[in-house]
Amino acid sequence: MPRQILDETRLHPAIREFIANNHADIVHEVQQALAGQRVVVVGMAQNPFPKRACRALAAQGIAHRYLEYGSYLSGWRRRNALKMWTGWPTLPMVFVDGSLIGGFAELRKLLGSGELEKLLAQPRGAE
Repeated sequence: MPRQILDETRLHPAIREFIANNHADIVHEVQQALAGQRVVVVGMAQNPFPKRACRALAAQGIAHRYLEYGSYLSGWRRRNALKMWTGWPTLPMVFVDGSLIGGFAELRKLLGSGELEKLLAQPRGAE
């Protein structure tokens, strides 16, 4: 399911490097967390849903890493880099074994169905 992304050939050469490097630090930080932790939650201050996701994981005894970037009042430009990278429009962003599973609602469904437990019972990288 390829999502629509403007092809690089449709970007003027003078702006390609800017686009490639715009807030790349935040994307790299999340990528490093994904490489080191099976479950990662990306959120922001003042939004209750990232905290709910973390509490739901903790209640199930699932180890996770939480990364927080800004709040409703700050950091939105940096967070946009994550939204463009993942294609996911809201926070939290919940990752399992490096794959985006969605936000809090999707996490709750996976927890409720037992599917998340099954995913985590498999060795990392097994599918």
